[in-house]
Order: sequence, then structure tokens, then C-alpha cells
Amino acid sequence: MSSDKIIVPLDVPTIEDAIALIDQLPDVTFWKVGLELFVNTGSSILQTLKSRQKRIFLDLKLHDIPNTVAGATRAAVKYDVDLLTLHATNGRNALQAAAEAVQGTSTQLLAVTLLTSINARDLAFDLQIPLELPEYILKMALLAQESGIQGAVCSPREASHLKRVCGDDFLLVCPGVRPSWAATGDQQRVMTPADALKAGADYLVIGRPITAASDPVAAWERIVGEL
Repeated sequence: MSSDKIIVPLDVPTIEDAIALIDQLPDVTFWKVGLELFVNTGSSILQTLKSRQKRIFLDLKLHDIPNTVAGATRAAVKYDVDLLTLHATNGRNALQAAAEAVQGTSTQLLAVTLLTSINARDLAFDLQIPLELPEYILKMALLAQESGIQGAVCSPREASHLKRVCGDDFLLVCPGVRPSWAATGDQQRVMTPADALKAGADYLVIGRPITAASDPVAAWERIVGEL
């Protein structure tokens, strides 16, 4: 089902807020837990989602020295989450250490290539990276793939290129997905849900168009209908 391709972020501060949102959207099967909620609630929210047979995208974007990244990865897989993120800019040694830490588990690692809030100008002038944005993202994805990481987080605008180069088995999870009727907010590189799937995205992360809508259930149903 197309609805199984949608991951909805629990971008709320408390477990009470998270449970209220989960209850409000019972048809959502895949939820994202990010830094704010995880730091506030610890594993409690993960246990809650597991008890309701939901899939979990633990979006911690780990970024540290190899030993620390490996240790944090080993700790995270104990929660039996489906997806876990780390930054591709950790470098090859840390990526390989994380890949070794998930071996024999059901958790898949995703490397964040470039945050979707960053545009080409930010990359060139703020981060001082002398590469075109698509080239940089491809290099980060290839580094992750060569290091044993199972997939990447990328803008849907880069999905088709990454699929062609990295292959169908390389999982692509795309934030920066916005229906034509929703505001883009702080996302810089966006695409509609249907176009993102056509471009090669395996999963779509769609947050505020659903969770910040006046009627989240109606917004969810509208997006699923458009797919």
C-alpha cells in the first residue's frame, strides 16, 4: 500500500503529545522519532510504538568519532528499531564501525547525505564545499554504500540520480516532501509525494503537512489518496 511508504514524524516534546498524535492517526504504520522526543522520553516512546506494532525510524543523526558512533549504534539496535540515521560526514571509519554494529540485527542504517534545509548557496558559502550540490550528495551516498551502510537520507530531488548510480537495493528515505497544497517551511529542496515516489524514493517523510494541519486525519487521507 502507498500509505506504508509514508513515515510521519513525532516532532513533539512529550510522550503525552506523541501518544495523542498516534491515537489521532491510527492508520499510520511508520513513525519517526527524532532528537527532541528521544531526549525528552528516552526509550519510553519506542516501547510505546512497539507495543502498538508500529515501525520505527529513529532519527538521531549520529555524528562522532568511530568508537562513539559504534557504541551508540549498538545501544540503539537494542530497541529493535527499523531505521537509524547517522551522518555520512562521520567518515569511512565511523561508517564502517556502525555497519559492523548492526550486523545480525533487523535495524537498517541510513546515512544523511545533506540536510534538506541546506541549499546550494549554503553548501558553497557557509560550508565552503567546492562541489555542486548533486555531486556532493552522490559522493556522500557512495561513501556510505562503500562503507556497508544500507541506504541514505536525501532530498527527493536527488533520488533518481542516486537510484541509478547506487542501485535499487540502496534504500532512499526522503524528507523535504510537500504536497502542492502545503507550505514548504524551512525545507529548501522539495517535491510532491507522488513525484518523489516516481523519482525513486522508497519512503517519504511527511511531517507538518499532516501533523500541523487543522485536521491531521483529513490531511493524511488526502495525501494517501493522491498517491
